[in-house]
Amino acid sequence: MTVSQFPTNQDLDPQRLREAFGAFPSGVVAVAAEVDGALVGLAASSFTSVSLEPALVSISVANSSQTWPTLRQAGHLGVSILADHHGEVCRRLAGPLEHRFDGLAVTTTPEGAVLLDDGLARFDCTVHREVEAGDHTIVLLELHGVEHPAPDDASSSPLVFHRSGFGRLAG
Repeated sequence: MTVSQFPTNQDLDPQRLREAFGAFPSGVVAVAAEVDGALVGLAASSFTSVSLEPALVSISVANSSQTWPTLRQAGHLGVSILADHHGEVCRRLAGPLEHRFDGLAVTTTPEGAVLLDDGLARFDCTVHREVEAGDHTIVLLELHGVEHPAPDDASSSPLVFHRSGFGRLAG
């Protein structure tokens, strides 16, 4: 066993943290709803399954988000797992509000959840709880419906966010 000094007193510079966090790849989801007749959405690379009973997932949203205060007003939210060909969709969901859904094929549920038609898996959710956590808010979402292709029908891989860029799984 090697014993070494771990740098515990170093400055936790945000750029260094971002680079260190970026060493862990994550999937990317679109979170969207219809609010007051308009489609509202954002991309999140912090999607995590949380619980089977009750069925819960989570996302983390920056407290500085201009979109979340509107989106959280929706009765239901759609969460779509983005495929490896959705890099441009992800960038668009981070762009100007009025153009986020231009040219996208989406389905809106009667409750207002907006789902990308070609998402790898799609979830109909409601906000279960929000937990403030530093400069982000962890949002627990309760699932009310799920749709995904059978494993042998899957023709795409998930979009992967790694080291501040988009990629795909090797396969």
